[in-house]
Amino acid sequence: MTTAFNKLAAELKKIDDFMLQSEKDFSQLLDQVHPSQLANAVNLLHYLALRSLDIRELQDALHEAGLSSITSSESHVRGQLLAIMQRLGIKVNPDHELFTYRSSKKSLAQKSAALFGPKQIDSVPYIMLTFDSKMADDYEKVKNMLQSGMNVARINCAHDDEATWFRMIEHVKRAEKITGLNCKIYMDLAGPKIRTVLRKKKKLKIALGQSILLIDEYLLGQEKGAIGCSLPGVCEQLNPGEIVLFDDGLIEARVEKTEAGKAKLQILRISSKKPFIKAEKGINFPDSILSTPALTEYDLACLPFILQHADIVGYSFVRNTQDMSQLQQALGSDHKLGLVIKIETPEAVKNLPDLLFSGLKEKNIGVMIARGDLAVEIGFERMSEIQEEILWICEAAHVPVIWATQVLDTLNKSGVATRSEVTDAAHAALAECVMINKGNHIIRTMEALRNILIRSGGHHVKKRYTFRPLSIATRFMTR
Repeated sequence: MTTAFNKLAAELKKIDDFMLQSEKDFSQLLDQVHPSQLANAVNLLHYLALRSLDIRELQDALHEAGLSSITSSESHVRGQLLAIMQRLGIKVNPDHELFTYRSSKKSLAQKSAALFGPKQIDSVPYIMLTFDSKMADDYEKVKNMLQSGMNVARINCAHDDEATWFRMIEHVKRAEKITGLNCKIYMDLAGPKIRTVLRKKKKLKIALGQSILLIDEYLLGQEKGAIGCSLPGVCEQLNPGEIVLFDDGLIEARVEKTEAGKAKLQILRISSKKPFIKAEKGINFPDSILSTPALTEYDLACLPFILQHADIVGYSFVRNTQDMSQLQQALGSDHKLGLVIKIETPEAVKNLPDLLFSGLKEKNIGVMIARGDLAVEIGFERMSEIQEEILWICEAAHVPVIWATQVLDTLNKSGVATRSEVTDAAHAALAECVMINKGNHIIRTMEALRNILIRSGGHHVKKRYTFRPLSIATRFMTR
């Protein structure tokens, strides 16, 4: 073996030793996962170990030598590493069976089928459709959606009531029997609603540089021209200098000072056509760490219905393992639901490895990239990078991913797609499931999406990436 190959072999051996050491360092996490999830939890750990390193020079050297550069190996990372070492003439005898490209592909497909059910075309992601209130009284529309390719029916518990949800589910069940097609019922927990509240007037005029008061809702009658916050106790948790966003980020403000139940803000940016903050608009706190639990009293009240009627539950605004434990305890150890972790806050992105290990205690687990709130919270400029990183890390854990929010949204609402959203929809082929929101052209949108996914689904494995350190992985490995 040449000197260059010896050097490559030595570098690979160091990485392998690091992966094995990670199993010892994080053995407590591995001991807690569901037995059916252990092998992919180990692979996740190996991948995080690798991605905490900068191996770009090594990748170039491997590529020049005509060897695999370890790209596209998220799902079988140590197996790929040892295969390269064997090509270099190094004898390796792993103490347990490792994933290969074929076995990891089979594993992810099995876990996707366990969560989302069977599907007709293996190469095309599952399609999840969001139900609106009208579908509770429109069986024919539900049947048409199922026949057009709906695999998962999404019901958002933030809207409507149990009687409406029940009628929606009954339509799905009836359509399944008549068509012979399968459809899973997915129900989203509402999570903490943080919205603007205004008394009398429905909007407040603002100007750049102006100072305004954000206050707990119960204080609204005491402060003229203030904006109420629907979630009590938030204002006093803010710190000077932190950013507050209104109406999906159209209005940006900065905290100047806080006191009990109140926060003084300065308006920094107004991107809406009219300079108003309106009632019932979302408020985001991308810089702040709030102690508000992800599981609300309303969510807990919804759980008995979800446990009885749904196949999958979506966990909104989850941030950390404490949030995960709270829901898992509420569900109980003998529940049959699949659990989807919705990633929609900077804290959830930062804690993604821990959230996955916590989720891997379940038999069926998935992740939703909830790109609406997530883009507002982390900034639209970072969205492309972050959604890629979430896909990689979830693939390492063999956890199916749902690509959500504004997929072909203009087509769904107006009947005509924009060029950029067609490109975005093609990128959704990287995920195991794609979610379409409510709209007037949902059948047409679903058919267009299936056509796009069929055309693009065979291409996404052909890309080559270089592995600079991922901050998510480095933070996890060095804590």
